[in-house]
Amino acid sequence: MKRVRRIAVLMATVFVDMIGFAIVAPLLPFYAREFDADAWVIGWLIAMFAIAQLAVAPLWGRFSDRYGRRPALLIGLATSAIAFTVFAFANTIWLLFLTRLIQGVGGGTIGVVHAYASDASLPRDRAKTLGWLSAGTSAGVMIGPAIGSLAFRFGAEMPGLVAAFLCLSNVIFAWKWLPESSDINAPAPGPVGERRSIRGFALDVLRNPGGEVARLIWIYTVGMLGFMSMTAVIPLYLDDSFGVTAETIGAFFVFIGFLSILMRAIVLGRLVDRFGETKVMRMGAAFLMLGLFLIPIPDHVIAAGIAMGLVPVGTALLFPSVSAMVSHRAPRHEMGQTLGVQQAFGGVARVVAPIWSTLVYQGLGVSVPFFLASGVVAFVTLLAFSVKPQPMEEPAGT
Repeated sequence: MKRVRRIAVLMATVFVDMIGFAIVAPLLPFYAREFDADAWVIGWLIAMFAIAQLAVAPLWGRFSDRYGRRPALLIGLATSAIAFTVFAFANTIWLLFLTRLIQGVGGGTIGVVHAYASDASLPRDRAKTLGWLSAGTSAGVMIGPAIGSLAFRFGAEMPGLVAAFLCLSNVIFAWKWLPESSDINAPAPGPVGERRSIRGFALDVLRNPGGEVARLIWIYTVGMLGFMSMTAVIPLYLDDSFGVTAETIGAFFVFIGFLSILMRAIVLGRLVDRFGETKVMRMGAAFLMLGLFLIPIPDHVIAAGIAMGLVPVGTALLFPSVSAMVSHRAPRHEMGQTLGVQQAFGGVARVVAPIWSTLVYQGLGVSVPFFLASGVVAFVTLLAFSVKPQPMEEPAGT
């Protein structure tokens, strides 16, 4: 019961945090265009979040291993509130860049969130727990853009102010209700065992990509590259192809968020129980690949939206399964750092994806980024079949 309560509070925390993020994120390209920014500049604007996240994610992970998950999460939430306040009053493209930089520092705690969830769950339940957790983020993704579009009607500064208010409220909520997780499964905060340096860990992943943990980190990274390539250009694609605006784009994110919640909260756990985490990871890669390929083919906005629906199905199966498998195979005293390094490698993908996809979108055509992203995820699908499951990752009852 103690585990369930802590996961429930963590879900509520990431849900509110993601509402704030999702209020702002879909509006960024429209705000940037108000400052006459080209598509490639928007790509760098989107990437700035990932650049900052890349720089700090392993540091957050090590901080949480040593001092606890709770203080890291509280600091990250407060940092996001500052970022949204800057966004509310941004009147130049450079202030938008500053917003993304600060927000990325706060968002670097995503590995800490996964480590908290791993601490608070039994090994056999980790994929399901991470699925429930990401269902909370998906609910935020569903609700946030709708709130952002509504707030925009009352002034350009209102989405940022609403997001900042939610983040500050979330800090208070987490301070009161979110306890430290390390007393359940993990050792107490402090130096335990011999830790590799962050640089050494990252070099191990680069030098030995076929290692147990390294291979999973690469699957996560390349899968994130394909997914974020789509995310970077989808507002531009919907605007240019179907006339979707800042006031109407929220409907697409509500649809995607609903599918994500359904998959992560209900379907993922049942599939993991039946097939095991490894097979579910492979299914996710295949669905993501198919969805990316189909998005630019329809000539009607509803058909394009249906094709987009395959993407949250794929990501709901792929990313929680990979993160759970990483947590199984990482040394306990390095779990936060390991998941932080995974997020750092994913951060590299988040940096590269919007830069190359917006350049290709502007230079080669609106369909090309989606087809190339689908090809990238096809490689992930092949790589996923080379992963051998461990006993705790097998279906229940085998």
